[in-house]
Parts: sequence; structure tokens; C-alpha cells
Amino acid sequence: MNYAGFWHRFGAGFIDHLFTGPLWIFGPFGSWLYFAWFQSSKHQATPGMMIFSLRLEGYDGKRISFWRATGRYFATILSALTLGIGYLMIAFTPRKQALHDYVAKTLVVRDPDEA
Repeated sequence: MNYAGFWHRFGAGFIDHLFTGPLWIFGPFGSWLYFAWFQSSKHQATPGMMIFSLRLEGYDGKRISFWRATGRYFATILSALTLGIGYLMIAFTPRKQALHDYVAKTLVVRDPDEA
């Protein structure tokens, strides 16, 4: 399995936050819908993730549901509340998982055909 590392995920997140910036007019709902919808879509990725050939999947390798993506989105609050350590875990865990990935039981992988 080709797990997505810290810098690829950081780059994808940076791009996605540029995309979600204008969504502030919808309050927290715009960002939530952006991430949950894209990550549970047939692409299994946000536009930022697609640029880096990344996709999100469950432990079974399949696409996750919208509601599971919603849970993962709100679990990112935990990753941030730990002074960012929840995000830094990506660099040190065997499957390159952040805290919110552990909570949602998800993996971010690189597509070897496109990477």
C-alpha cells in the first residue's frame, strides 16, 4: 500500500483551504459540505487531493459514506486541539494516519498509476 505522506497531504490541504476560503459566507457548513461531499464522492478525494493523486478510503479499501466523511471532518477538530500533534502523527505512524484518520478508520493513499 502506498500511503500518502505528510508533505503530500499538507500540499493537498493547503490547496483545499484556498478553495474553501470563499465558502466562509456559508459559515462552517460550506467547508464541511466541501470536504464530506468530495471525500465520499466517486473520486474519493477533494480537488487538492486529486492534484497530488491522493484518495481517501476505509480500512477495507472502499469508498466511505458521506456520514463517515462528516465524522472525519469534525474529528479534524481533535487533530487541531492537540496543538497540531494530531496532524504531525502523519509523519510518524506506520500507515501515515492523522488522529482524525484513526477516529474515522480511514487511510489516505497515493494512486500508484497517477503518482
